[in-house]
Amino acid sequence: MSNSAPLPINETNLSCAWSRIFLHIIDNPGKEISPLVVSLTGFSSGIVNEDKSVRDALDNCLVKNKKQKIHTVANTIFPSSLWRMAKYDRKKLFEIYLNALPRYKAAEPSKNRRGIYFERLIDFGSGPHNGNQLEHIIFEYNSHPKIRRSMFQASIFDPGRDHIPNCRQLGFPCLQHVSFVPNNQDKSLVLNAFYATQQLFDKAYGNYLGLCRLGDFMAHEMGLTFDRMNCFVGVAKLERIGTKSPTLTPVIEAARNIMQQTTCEHTIDKT
Repeated sequence: MSNSAPLPINETNLSCAWSRIFLHIIDNPGKEISPLVVSLTGFSSGIVNEDKSVRDALDNCLVKNKKQKIHTVANTIFPSSLWRMAKYDRKKLFEIYLNALPRYKAAEPSKNRRGIYFERLIDFGSGPHNGNQLEHIIFEYNSHPKIRRSMFQASIFDPGRDHIPNCRQLGFPCLQHVSFVPNNQDKSLVLNAFYATQQLFDKAYGNYLGLCRLGDFMAHEMGLTFDRMNCFVGVAKLERIGTKSPTLTPVIEAARNIMQQTTCEHTIDKT
């Protein structure tokens, strides 16, 4: 369903938010929502609330359809496993990631040949701190907490690389831009993200999870508490699987079950 009015999704549970979006497509004509606005809050020590039944059902469906699992998609935005491996040392995280980057691209050449989101955030190719936009934001905030908030933004889309003539389908980057809004009064941080388009079946859940993890990382490094993730999507699409596919049945059931519950703030999945 596409119209000029945005579909607002405001939740304290990622699985609940994704289920509302997914069922909106399932229960209405069309395969698009334009625009879509998703807002998530209610984190527990920086960890977003999730429902295991929804996540497991979607992961199983993704595997059956030869798509990447949720955690893999989330890692393209923020590699949480490497963050733990680096023992929460951001400089070490950046070093480990960039050293491993050639292997990541070689493992999925069709998906990663043009770049990976976290790569663009820490190795854009130009700018301060050798193109590490996250390091620049962290350094500037920690040095000057009252500096103008408009500087706390990072680009993924690069016109020089991404405005390719006569290209019908580019695939990357769908995520265009992120910004960070620190509140020095309550020591909280909000992350805002903009997608030109987003694939609801095989990308959206992992996208939101990755953005929440990125927000928690930035809050940690800025001495703040991560409070909210806002995501604006120009066109959200369910086009990589048919709505009548039998592999979607368990996902639909899990999504309907969670929506019938009185609250979605009940399960935290840390994997």
